[in-house]
Parts: sequence; C-alpha cells; structure tokens
Amino acid sequence: MTTAQTTGVTLTDVAAAKAKALLDQEGANNLSLRISVAPGGCAGLRYQLYFDDRNLDGDVSEEFGGVRLVVDRQSVPYLMGAKIDFADTIEQQGFTIDNPNATGSCACGDSFN
Repeated sequence: MTTAQTTGVTLTDVAAAKAKALLDQEGANNLSLRISVAPGGCAGLRYQLYFDDRNLDGDVSEEFGGVRLVVDRQSVPYLMGAKIDFADTIEQQGFTIDNPNATGSCACGDSFN
C-alpha cells in the first residue's frame, strides 16, 4: 500500500480564490501554482511562487479550491507546515508565505535561512 505524500503546504481559501481568478482570467486551465525554495537572497533561501505548466519528476501536488498546488521534492522539507495566503491591505498586496521552518530572514523580507 502506498501512501500519498502531501505538499505540507496550505493554500488558504482567499489565496486559492485569487489564484483561481487569475487562472480563469487568463483562460489557462492547464497551469498549476508552483511554490519552490531556491538558493539566493541575503539570508540563503528564496521562495519562488509562479504558475507553471510542467510536471517534474518527484513533484508533489494537492488541490485547493480548484487550484493545483505543486511543490518539487527538494523543496518539500523546507515548506512543510507553510501557509500561503493573499493579503489585500494598504500596507501589503499579494501572496504571502508564513513558514515555520524559516529560522531567520533578511531585512528585505524576501529571503530566509
């Protein structure tokens, strides 16, 4: 018996609805929302969040509100327990990532270690 691995990431209802609206606006029903962690930034690691049509070997995916969220296998350990939300306030607008695995961040807020 094989157990399905989850991404470990939660996409809030608000974030899923925003991503779905963006996908619907583009008429792109073949795209997934991909989140990954890549080397870079002043604190060592940087998030990448984008729409993608690729299926990479070892990808893990889950569906939230009609949006397929995809994480590559190398990023899964860094993102376990992370939550993607969407903020629309005077101070901030866009997708936000709350990650309990980020032990520190840099001044720009775009990178973590």
